[in-house]
Amino acid sequence: MVKKGTKIKLGRSTVALKLISYIVVLLFTMICIFPFILIISASFSTESIISKEGFGLLPKGLTLVAYGWVFRYPKMILGSYAVTIIMTGCGTVLGLFMIAMTGYALQRKDFPYRNILSFFIYFTTLFSAGMAPTFIWVARYLNLKGSYLAVFLQLLMSPWLIILMKNFAKSVPYEITESGKIDGAGDFKIFISLIFPMLKPALATVGLFLALGYWNEWYQSSLYLGSSVTYKPLQYYLYNIINTANALKGSVAGANVTYTELPSNTLKMATAVVATGPIVFLYPFVQKYFISGITVGAVKG
Repeated sequence: MVKKGTKIKLGRSTVALKLISYIVVLLFTMICIFPFILIISASFSTESIISKEGFGLLPKGLTLVAYGWVFRYPKMILGSYAVTIIMTGCGTVLGLFMIAMTGYALQRKDFPYRNILSFFIYFTTLFSAGMAPTFIWVARYLNLKGSYLAVFLQLLMSPWLIILMKNFAKSVPYEITESGKIDGAGDFKIFISLIFPMLKPALATVGLFLALGYWNEWYQSSLYLGSSVTYKPLQYYLYNIINTANALKGSVAGANVTYTELPSNTLKMATAVVATGPIVFLYPFVQKYFISGITVGAVKG
């Protein structure tokens, strides 16, 4: 038994192994951070220098032209941020609650139709109706074309996330549910008071996937929103900015700017910074739950 305050001497092999591990982790971290540094550096660089010399770790010809294009219409960019933040926040909270309830119900031993419903959910991960039937269903029958709900509802739940939540919910002992029943609690009370707090790792993992899905969405917006709404989701708005700049760059005849003054590569990097910057700050808050949640959900079952 080691006394309190006693220093434990590590062998040379242990110290060497730790040192090698730290070096490997440091190198891997630098490899991961390197692309982000290039993106930020290029976003502050001059288009003409980037076209001639390529990217670098430091800005070449420091300029804010690319960001000037992104924030050319402040009201529109702020409106796009507001739409995306609201959709991401509401969609993540509501989607988490619905996915958690679905996953928990599908693993309940006393739920007679759990296997049938699980099969149908899993089946949709192998075969899908396709874009055309989905568009007809959403636009014609649900009449949601031109509405934010057309995008919001389609990202609310995912079969893969339901399966992930179901597999994680299996790690919660069924005796907890039985104890709640003995105390006279209903199914919803048991889920909210006993089960939901025990799903924190899975909730953090699924919540991160939902938030990223809403934040990075642009394709559904291009199909169902188009020009019918004033404020478009952020990614779709930035996508239109890049397309506009490329169109102007391809037809500069009669303009008072030269070809190299119109940003293309630098604009792409600036939009990447604007789009990914805020969502990057979300990860540290769920990091401690993320690894355990995705590992347990992927292995169990």
